[in-house]
Amino acid sequence: MPRKSGSQGENSDRITDAEHAVMEALWDHAGPASAQDVFDVVGASRGWSLATVKTPLARLVQKQASATRPVGRRFLYTPSIDRVEYVGGESRRLLDKLFGGRAASLVSHLAESEALSEKDLTEIEALLKELKQ
Repeated sequence: MPRKSGSQGENSDRITDAEHAVMEALWDHAGPASAQDVFDVVGASRGWSLATVKTPLARLVQKQASATRPVGRRFLYTPSIDRVEYVGGESRRLLDKLFGGRAASLVSHLAESEALSEKDLTEIEALLKELKQ
């Protein structure tokens, strides 16, 4: 099951792309969100119906990435995992899986594939200078 630290267990418990879109809507919502609230954010851009939105919401509850509570005839959802910790865990997993855990290999790959703009390079340089201090 996803742990609140952002670590992920077995692949069946990993958050899918569709579930991630729903999590982003939950993280961005100020307070508990209904399925309708989530639909209003992701439905049109993904071509989903309200029923489709309810599927990843249910899966996220099963995976303990989201909590739910009934309010009248509807359910309200809140994230159970922190966005920053989740992103950190996913970043580490990607780095480990594709680049042997080496950030330098990732940056090198991005530079060689011309995926870094001048602005990106300037921001990376500034970050490196800041980290060295």
